[in-house]
Amino acid sequence: MIRVLSVLLLLGLVSGCNSLRVFFPSSSHDTTPPELPAELASPSVLVFSKTNGFRHEEAIPAGLALLDRLAAERGWSLFHTENGAVFTPELLARFDVAVWHNTSGDVLSEDQRTAFKTWLTEGGGFVGLHGAGGDPSYDWAWYVEELVGAQFIGHTMGPQFQEATAIVESRDHPATRDLPESFQHVEEWYSFDRSVRDAGFEVLVRVDESTYTPELHLLWMDTDLRMGDDHPVVWSRCLGQGRTFFSALGHQEAAYQRDEMASLLGGAIDWAAGRAGPACGASQPPSAASR
Repeated sequence: MIRVLSVLLLLGLVSGCNSLRVFFPSSSHDTTPPELPAELASPSVLVFSKTNGFRHEEAIPAGLALLDRLAAERGWSLFHTENGAVFTPELLARFDVAVWHNTSGDVLSEDQRTAFKTWLTEGGGFVGLHGAGGDPSYDWAWYVEELVGAQFIGHTMGPQFQEATAIVESRDHPATRDLPESFQHVEEWYSFDRSVRDAGFEVLVRVDESTYTPELHLLWMDTDLRMGDDHPVVWSRCLGQGRTFFSALGHQEAAYQRDEMASLLGGAIDWAAGRAGPACGASQPPSAASR
């Protein structure tokens, strides 16, 4: 963690106030919920993009534009908010899926966390995009260890954005069934403290580390970010009766203009909403985290 914080401090000094928000994050928790539409047809998708830390200024609106388009094409009803007070049992009950779109920092109060965890494990769907799993300031053990499945430890820098080969491991999943066996993608490639494969997640896409330089070079720092042959970047699993999906792709605006991203997110949300793929049961092991 000290290494991650040192890296992010340097990033803040180099790239400005947005990165420095990691070190001076907001701790605001919303208390007055947003007003929802009178009607939300199923499947209903909550898109949540609150940032109490680093904010992906370009990716958030670009991702919202793609999600709006997919909703129109696939027949979802979609509601976007940055208000964490939507996470109550009563309001969450109106949604089939919660998409955490480049969220960062401590965005929910204890009561809101409890409501979200209960909703998810009792049959809700979670889709986490990029920053939703790439923030070392997340201090919610259940979220990091079981919902996302691994702790972010850093991303490529020097250069930050690199083209690499993404390898699709499973084309049986609704999120990946229309993807090619491999594709080229430009990204700030995330690395994690472990492969989620060992924790029971189904790895859908991994990145081939031989096709880019998995290192961070910044000022006097040189950090090796290699995970080896098993470097997942997209994965999913059942958690209780709920469905969880995470993709580390999506830092740049251009990512959301790609056909591969549209196919990935469209299939992921359909799966998380229970429209595709087998149902999730309650046979998952109990949470190792207390909350």
